[in-house]
Parts: sequence; structure tokens; C-alpha cells
Amino acid sequence: MKVFGIDIIKGSVRSRTRRPVYALCRMEDGEILGVEEVTGFRLQRILAAEQPDILAVDSLQEIAADQRELHAFLQALPPSTKLVQVTGGERKETLGKVAARYNISFNKFDPYAEARTTAQVASLGAGVEVIAFENTTDIVVSRRRSPGRGGWSQNRYTRKIHGGVMQKAREIEDRLRGAGLDYEKKETKAFGGYSRVAFRVVAPRDMVPIHSSRGSDVQVRVAGRELDRIRFEPLSSRPRYLIVGLDPGTTTGIAALDLDGNLVLLSSSRQMTMSDIVEELYRAGKPLIIASDVQQMPYSVEKIRRAFNAIPYTPKQSLSVEAKYDLTAPFSYTNDHERDALSAALDAYRSLQNKFRNIAKRVQPGFDLDEVRARVLRGQSLDAVLAEMQGAPAAPKPAAPAEAVPERPVEDERVMALDGMVKRLRGYVQELQDDLRERDREVERLQQTLRRERSAAGRKIRRDAELATKDAMIENLRRQLQGERRRFRRLKKRLERMRTVAKIEISEDYTPLKVLDSLTREGVRSLQEEVGIVKGDVLYVPRAHGWGRGVVKDLAGTGVRALVVGGEPPDPHLIRVAREAGLPLLPADAVRPDIRGRTGAVKTDALEDAILEWEEGQKEYRREKETERLEYLFKEYRSEREKEVRRGG
Repeated sequence: MKVFGIDIIKGSVRSRTRRPVYALCRMEDGEILGVEEVTGFRLQRILAAEQPDILAVDSLQEIAADQRELHAFLQALPPSTKLVQVTGGERKETLGKVAARYNISFNKFDPYAEARTTAQVASLGAGVEVIAFENTTDIVVSRRRSPGRGGWSQNRYTRKIHGGVMQKAREIEDRLRGAGLDYEKKETKAFGGYSRVAFRVVAPRDMVPIHSSRGSDVQVRVAGRELDRIRFEPLSSRPRYLIVGLDPGTTTGIAALDLDGNLVLLSSSRQMTMSDIVEELYRAGKPLIIASDVQQMPYSVEKIRRAFNAIPYTPKQSLSVEAKYDLTAPFSYTNDHERDALSAALDAYRSLQNKFRNIAKRVQPGFDLDEVRARVLRGQSLDAVLAEMQGAPAAPKPAAPAEAVPERPVEDERVMALDGMVKRLRGYVQELQDDLRERDREVERLQQTLRRERSAAGRKIRRDAELATKDAMIENLRRQLQGERRRFRRLKKRLERMRTVAKIEISEDYTPLKVLDSLTREGVRSLQEEVGIVKGDVLYVPRAHGWGRGVVKDLAGTGVRALVVGGEPPDPHLIRVAREAGLPLLPADAVRPDIRGRTGAVKTDALEDAILEWEEGQKEYRREKETERLEYLFKEYRSEREKEVRRGG
């Protein structure tokens, strides 16, 4: 197998002035033939001339700046050459990690060393193949030149070109039939033949025996149909070995590490059966060791171990919670079950680290360390594993005595070879047809099952949707009912208070009081909602703390007859604001109110006397304010006269 590995020395595919220069390593059958420096153009010529089996890179960014350029690069590759990214596909890792799996070390700052390492790991099966085309190939046969305008021989010239296109298309069609390939053909007729013939072949480009070419009158373009998204397929189908930790129970925790201690899988679920766990692990890789965090392996873990024929591991004594926290400190997990499973896998890996180091020291570069370690853990000796993986040369067979072979005409041999090929192809076609019929039956069976499942699922979804709608309506009506009940209780209490106030108003000896919680706008709003405040009401507030000028003016604006203040004597500032607003402010000691909840009563005679006293004080306050105003005017007048006298003098 011929493998090419490349790495950029200088330049970049994104630069227009400094185009990339590559280090190219040629490798054939595991032997490095040489490393040289090439430009991108020379690399394309070498690939077209030598047609290697694999072109290995550590990053697609070294050969293409975007997906369009990558498609163009892959289109230019020989059909038999695979483009392999050795560092992985969707989830990439460093070239150093990939090389470490094969016990290969290199200088990361030397492009020639990186090219050699890339070729080596690709020849050993590392990396993924980059697939950008469908299993369909387009072949377009068209004119190489346009007829244009001409003279007397123009028609003959046009017939010659269109006839050449038709002839080339027939040759290609014969070759496709000979190769047994299915195809669709679309022809564009023109004067004297065809101007364009397009074939859509149901086969990948490397299986189509046609290549792009250009002649004097006709050109052929062969191209694979591009995928919407680049796809990656592992170069090696062998799954990676895993060290698995399991924590069974109502919630099952699963953790899986590769043989280098890297976390591959960490999950937990309450609804996982044994088959679900086996399927989850099978998707992640091949379990080599099944570990538990307790000394006696649980029976459910043992069953899963037997399903994979894995090596069991249990600690000498059950892991403590502190030990689990120490083991799992570098990792993040969501619950205790994932922690226990991860600690079991890490404890198993820690117990094998020294053995893995010794194996890596004794194994030469170029061997798959995971496979070597797995076989050694299975009980094979290291020397036997290395000899088996390296492969001893087969003993030469004794040469058979030469027999006289009757000479046959070359034509007869060719006919026999073609007959044998036809027989093999017919047998292959029959096998494919049998497989196709079997798959058709399987598809029909699955479609019937799918229709039944969809019907049942549809009925269940509709029923669940109706139930959800009804539940939502019931919940909404329940909330409305609760709101109406609260509103009813609130109105009932308000009605009782209003009835109490009305009974007191009927009496001539007592005057009703409405109680404010506080002398604030919130307190006024609360009393307004519960009992109501109308003109002529007498209000009572237990304490005048937190009062404001605005709330006093608001109460005066509603026409409140008086405000009785309990507790300590009113603040002089509050009294001044009340006199400015014209709101009688009465101390509770003067009227002795009887308060019961939100309502109360006061003797009418005491209230009238207190209001008369307040009004007398209000008259005195107004006289003082008028006197102050006159004094102020007199002072202003005298000041103005003094200024005039000084100006006149």
C-alpha cells in the first residue's frame, strides 16, 4: 500500500501571495521512501502520476480554506486515492495523541517529522476518510469549441463537432455497459448529432472506468455529486477498547475510558435495562475491562461483563466517598451515580498504569498499543503478541516441476477470461437481486409496522393533547374560582364594616370613625378599598409616623371632616401642614375614641367640642399669618423707601 503524508512548511492556503509549501513523505508497504519539499502545484502532479492509495493530512485546513476548495481538491485527486485526516473527524485530537497510540514520538516543530508521522499512522489505520461525494457520478460530454459564424464550410464543420460528441458518448455508453453499471442518459440534439450528452452513473467515481479528457472538438468531464455536508468514515472499522465502570441500581451510572485514561462516555438514567446498557457501550467501543466500586461485583454488573466477555475488576476494598472524590476531582459529573461509575473506571485504569508504561517501553514504534495492551491483559505474552502482530514470513513452497503447457492463441485466452468474468458477474448480479428482493420484503414489513405504530402513536398524541387542553381549562377555571372566592370574602368583610359604620351613624350620641393603618398614601388606598372614604368622614390613625405633606392635602381634598391622631402628641410640623390644608387634626386624648378593628366610634359632644377648639386655633393661626403677611409688606415698603431716599440724596 502506497501512502503519502504531507505537512505545511510555510505559507497558507488563505494567502494569495505566499502559497503553501509542503513536506511530502512517500511510504510504501510500511517503508519510508523519502521526504521532500514540494509546492501545491507539484503535489497535484505527483498525485496524478503516482496515484497513492492514501493521502494523509493532520488538518484539512492545510489543503483547503473552505468547503468549496476542499471539493475542488478532492475532485482533482485520482479516483483511487483516499484523503485521510489522521486527527479524526468531527471530534479532532492532536497528532501527538494519535501517534502515542502507536508508540511513535516525533518533533512537533519539524514539518518533515510531522509528514513522516502522518504517513506512518495513516498506514497503520489511524484517522478518518474524508468523503465529499455521493455514490453517484456525473459524466458530461460536450463540445470543446463553439461553431460560431463561418463561411461555406460552416455546416460541415458543425456536423463534424456534433458528430464527434455523439461518437464519444456512444463509446462511453459501451464502456459503462461493459462494466455493468446502471446509469441515466440525457441528450441534447443538435445539427449533425448531439451538442451535449450527460450521464448520471449510479456508482462512486473510483468505480467508473471513464476519466476527464479534452480533445480538439470534444471534452469529457467526470465529477462526483457533492454531498451537502462533508462526511467522515473511520479508516479502521475496529472499535476502540474501553475500561468501563458501572454503578447499578434504580439509577444506573455508566463511565467509559479509553486505554489512555481519556473519558469517552459518562451518563446515567433511571430507565435503562440491561440491553440498553449493552447497546450504549457497544456504540462507544469494545469493553475490555468492566469495573465496580465495591469489593464484591454486583450480579447485574457481572451479567454485563459476561455479555462482552470482558475482564472483571474490583478494588481490594470498597471505595470510600473520600477516595471517589479524589479520583473524580478533574472531571465534572451531574450526580452521585455518575461519580461512582467514573471512580470505578479510574481506579481500574490507575491499577494498570505501571503495566501500560512497561509495555510501551518494550514495544517498538509502529505497533497498535491498544491492541498489544488488550492482548497482554487477556493473558498472552508480550513476545507472542508482537510476533503475531508483526507476522512471521511464510516458508517458501518448493517449486513445482515445470510442465509443458500447450500454446494457445492469445485470442482464445482472452475469450476464456471474458467468459469467466461474465459468469462471475452474472453470479454477482443474481446475488444482488436476491439481496434486493430480501431487502424489499424487509422494507415492506418495516413500513407496515411503522404505519401501525404511527396510527397508535397518533391516537395517543391526540388523546394526550385533548387531555392536556382539558386539564389546562380545569386549572384555569380553578384559579378563577379561587380568585372569585377571595374577592367574595373581601367584599363580605367590607360590607360588614360598612354596616357597622351605618349603625353608628344612626345613633345621635356617637359619631363613627374609620381607622387608617398609617398616615401614608398606601394606608389611605387600603382604607378606600376596604371601607371607602367619603366627604364628612372622621378618620382615626393610631400613629402619625411616616406622614407626608401630599397625603394630608389628599385627605383635605376628599372633604374629610377631621383626623384623630393617637399615640404621642402630633408633630408641630404635621399640625402646621394640617392648618395650611384646612384639615382639623385632633389628639385622641381630647375625644377618647373607642376603636374596634377597622372602625370605631367617638362621642359626638366630645368631637364637636374638639372641632370647635381646633377652629378657634385655626382662626388664631390665620390672624397670625395675616399679621406676618402685613409685617412682611411693611418691611418691604420701608426697604424700598430707604433705597429711594438714598438714591435721591
